[in-house]
Amino acid sequence: MNKFWKIKLPTPKEKFSIGLDIGTQSIKCIKLKLGNNVELVSFDVEEGQLDPVEILKRIKHSQEADLVNISFCGSSTVIRYVNFLRMNKNELKQSLKFEAQKHIPFSLNEVNLDAEILKNDLPENKMLVLIAAIKKETLQQRLKTLESSGLRPGIIDIDSIALMNAFNFNYPKIEVAEDKSICLLNIGATISNVNILENGAPRLSRDIHTAGANFTKRLMDIFELDFKAAEDLKINPDPQRADKVKATVESVLTNLAQEIRTSFDYYESQSSSNVVKIFLSGGGAKIAGLPEMLSSCLGIAVETWDPFKQIKMGSKVDLQKLNSLSGEFNVAVGLALRER
Repeated sequence: MNKFWKIKLPTPKEKFSIGLDIGTQSIKCIKLKLGNNVELVSFDVEEGQLDPVEILKRIKHSQEADLVNISFCGSSTVIRYVNFLRMNKNELKQSLKFEAQKHIPFSLNEVNLDAEILKNDLPENKMLVLIAAIKKETLQQRLKTLESSGLRPGIIDIDSIALMNAFNFNYPKIEVAEDKSICLLNIGATISNVNILENGAPRLSRDIHTAGANFTKRLMDIFELDFKAAEDLKINPDPQRADKVKATVESVLTNLAQEIRTSFDYYESQSSSNVVKIFLSGGGAKIAGLPEMLSSCLGIAVETWDPFKQIKMGSKVDLQKLNSLSGEFNVAVGLALRER
């Protein structure tokens, strides 16, 4: 696996990069033109519950795609932040398997493993290392799907790291106090990613199994609706049902907020910093009034963020359609940026 999360300096030669975010309900594709400036060439989103091979074949054709960067999340992935004795990269590579086994809940024969030094000047001759692993079985299944679609894998990543990559590129300077941290909360269909950044560097990553589908399912039960009608009601509640929709959403949000608070408490118990702001993204976050409700639950500022803030829009990009899909491309953008 390739090195994680670090953004490389731009190269003078123009080239294209494609990030493919294969979720449980949809497949998102971002095509960037890279150079001194990064430009969005095109994007695509397809329902993911159909045959993924046929969907990927369509994306391959429409985007003229060959090499694509992909990522994973959930129970097949692990991210750990571990203090090691200080060593160089070669020494880390040699000792990684021995050290990682203490922190990875799988046999090392079951996973592809990688690591990155985040901070090498900790007290007591220590350094902070990010360890990431993906189960080989899950990876091989995805690679087989790509191969059947005529696509080739480029960089293989984890959703949380791609998300942080996109954020750091678009928001290189965040206005928070030096001793404070921020959280990137990405709410997908079935999994929410919590990622805490301290001075732009990752310090905690966690997957929570409360996400967009939980809100939709509760609305389906309360209002006796099918999936699509509940999704529409979640995003655009009519005035007559707005209060009841809000109360239903809040009943699920309480569980999610408790998990987020647990993550914050754990991080703050290990660090001298505390989390002062949440940056929200993900298709599952497109719930009417969600930032305000989440802010009220946690007592912390919450706002959505733009994965295209520092990216130029290509002449053929449908801006109206792109804006209607706000929040869904954050991971895919981070994947495409990995080629920089």
